[in-house]
Amino acid sequence: MQEAGVKGLEAVLAVARRGSFRAAALELGMSTTALSHTVGRLEATLGVRLFNRTTRSVSLTDAGRDFVERVAPALAEIRAAMDNARSQRDTPSGLLRINASVQAGREIAPLVLAFLRRHPEMQVDLVTEGRLVDIVAEGFDLGIRPADLVPRDMIALSLGKPQRYAVVAAPAWLEAHPRPLTPADLPACDCIRGRLPNGALLRWQFEREGDPVQFDPKGRLTLDEADIARAAVLDGAGIGFFIEQDVAEDIASGRLIRLLDDWTPPRPGFSLYYPGRRNLSAGFTAFLGMVRERAARLSPRG
Repeated sequence: MQEAGVKGLEAVLAVARRGSFRAAALELGMSTTALSHTVGRLEATLGVRLFNRTTRSVSLTDAGRDFVERVAPALAEIRAAMDNARSQRDTPSGLLRINASVQAGREIAPLVLAFLRRHPEMQVDLVTEGRLVDIVAEGFDLGIRPADLVPRDMIALSLGKPQRYAVVAAPAWLEAHPRPLTPADLPACDCIRGRLPNGALLRWQFEREGDPVQFDPKGRLTLDEADIARAAVLDGAGIGFFIEQDVAEDIASGRLIRLLDDWTPPRPGFSLYYPGRRNLSAGFTAFLGMVRERAARLSPRG
């Protein structure tokens, strides 16, 4: 087992998690060939195949499934022990892995860059994706999602900046259609539908004077990516519903016109979250400190 070491175990878990040698190699920052050799050496040491491999798919064998179930929690303990050892250092160093939604990644990116400038021995791996992942099972230190999506068993820290939705349409669309003044005025068939990472269709959320309203768009176009939806609205395909920051520049320039502004009040913003730990590394603690500094600056009460 010494020949395999922690890297070999990490390699097996990454392939099992991603279901692909290529995706796992990208995650681990190594070549597919090197990853295959690493897994092969571990299989040779164990004397058993952990994966069924074909040209089209990769799946765990029964032995591999049992191995992963036993190794994953043990490797988590090893990571915790390593974090504990690093926490004894005064100088922040090492790697922070952060999982965020695309919008949250955009928001946190300037802080990540400032953190790296302040702590030159630190590294950050920021992964953005739509699905809500189990950050512990997938080897992340931190997650960033809207406050209402943070798992209840996590410690959460607000990033301090509230979010808003924005309903927008292109000037050309408004020239040909009446301007909606309330959610009830929205032409359902001209509203672009959004699909969430879990496959559900996004229901548009409105509120005015404490009165919440939900609206189900019925448009002919359904999209699951905000940039494509934005391009469609700019092209006059209909009305779109976005997180404000995704279309703020278009609104400011007049390329898009904001609608129902009084029906989209501020809502809780993004929160950074992480599992409870007894010993936090110096780098982890330093990053949390910068998040708290930023939240204090952006807080409406600040």
